[in-house]
Amino acid sequence: MMDEKNVILQVRDLTVAFDEHTVVDKVRYTLKRGRTLGIVGESGSGKSVSSLALLGLLPKNASVSGSALLNGTELLGLDEKGFREIRGKCISMIFQEPMTSLNPVQKCGAQVVEMLRLHEKVKYEEARQRALRLFEGVMLPRPEKIFDSYPHEISGGQKQRVMIAMALICNPDILIADEPTTALDVTVQKTILDLLRHLQQKHSISVIFISHDLGVIAQIADEIMVMYRGVVVEQGVAKDILYHPSHPYTCGLLACRPPLDSRPRRLPTVEQFLNPQQHTSNHGSQDIDRSPAIEERQPLLMVRDLNVSYPLKKNFFGRTLKSLKAVNGISFDVYRGETLGLVGESGCGKTTLGRALLRLVDSASGSITYNGQRLDCMSRKELRKLRSRIQIIFQDPYSSLNPRMTAGQTIMEPLQTHSIVTSHSERRKKALELMDSVGLRAEWIDRYPHEFSGGQRQRICIARALALNPELVVCDESVSALDVSVQAQVLNLLNDLKEQFGYTYIFISHDLSVVHYLSDRIMVMQEGRIVELADADSLYSNPETPYTKKLLEAIPRI
Repeated sequence: MMDEKNVILQVRDLTVAFDEHTVVDKVRYTLKRGRTLGIVGESGSGKSVSSLALLGLLPKNASVSGSALLNGTELLGLDEKGFREIRGKCISMIFQEPMTSLNPVQKCGAQVVEMLRLHEKVKYEEARQRALRLFEGVMLPRPEKIFDSYPHEISGGQKQRVMIAMALICNPDILIADEPTTALDVTVQKTILDLLRHLQQKHSISVIFISHDLGVIAQIADEIMVMYRGVVVEQGVAKDILYHPSHPYTCGLLACRPPLDSRPRRLPTVEQFLNPQQHTSNHGSQDIDRSPAIEERQPLLMVRDLNVSYPLKKNFFGRTLKSLKAVNGISFDVYRGETLGLVGESGCGKTTLGRALLRLVDSASGSITYNGQRLDCMSRKELRKLRSRIQIIFQDPYSSLNPRMTAGQTIMEPLQTHSIVTSHSERRKKALELMDSVGLRAEWIDRYPHEFSGGQRQRICIARALALNPELVVCDESVSALDVSVQAQVLNLLNDLKEQFGYTYIFISHDLSVVHYLSDRIMVMQEGRIVELADADSLYSNPETPYTKKLLEAIPRI
């Protein structure tokens, strides 16, 4: 029998609908004092909507029914004034993207102070001192400097800590953390998870932690609730769910994460577990075959002593007085048919390096030789002719797609630009073939980007990159923002295309588990330099540098 004194929030039959379309259906759970409930599921499962309903943050076309008792007070019947008294003081929320959650024109400290003074009658100086003490508590370096900084002047991890401080400034009973680590490096992610655990124990806060990744949930949750298409399919003690899952969907979420101790030919997908009769063949048991030693092949790409700098300060005449070396004296080779993984924390220079290889950013010095041709010496006109051979897939598919162009138009555009296919009918036929090759239905060719899911948008970007039949493809954090199940599908697709067409990849990511699964060799970057370059299995089992060891230790493990 449950100890009622230990219960802080009791949710019963919570149902949310948008214009008569039900997105959360009769969700039931109990949150205990000082405990963490992990809510896990893919995008569209209803996990965030179910929590936003508790704070009255849903749009006006949402209808909410059921019950949510906070210390005996019914939340779902509150008016806007009642919700304002609850938000921040009783229940606080850390949103997924701190950059869009913080006011860009207001200093970080002022935003935290504003939250405190809205709920408590304290003078500005007292509020400032409390905010500074909390900045120290969330382990922000130089609290006074960050207090007077704007959001764009601090790192992603620091912005997330400011959000945590803002959420905790009024000592709430419940903290809702909505995907608080999704966009962060694995090392920063580990630090934030450790910080949340520490603060929870120190202040006896109850936490609802929302994520699409069971590996992350495993690090912090006492109980787990798994949601699928608005319905709770499984819930219970964390260890029971993680080690003895009963629902096929939970089994799929666990299985589709790249394993750390092996590299199967294909990653399992959630669909295989939900519809086993449609997926009878097993591709996951056999490890990936390694191609012949790369030393026996000629490099497709050679980079020598490459330097890329960004001006930080200029004088009145435009002369650079101070600069930042984003890429510092880097040399490496990429061999035809291999996947070279490039890993490192945000700010290490890996994205700048990837863009410099395509001359999207100019290098200060050094050489880039592709198939015997010096890219760094080419004119823009010469370079344009070569662009069909080297393509890039960007991190965020939504921002890299034109919202006014359909999927078909997006894929056909490079074919028209490079005059590879002259007639519209032939271009459309080619676009349909490419859509089929990346797993998109033909009837979707006239849909716009907003009509696709995140994983489907990334497939459009892949199809566009492959339209010109390139030899080298740079994948810049191309799966970082995806659900783990969709990530597995995209990784399988990249491997299939490599095997079918012989593509060469440079795969950039901050996640070593993904890089290890996909790559033949891994190159580790830190502060603009290469600190380690080795065979993927060797680097994973025997890292040579402390920095690589730190990245490996930060990978979430179940």
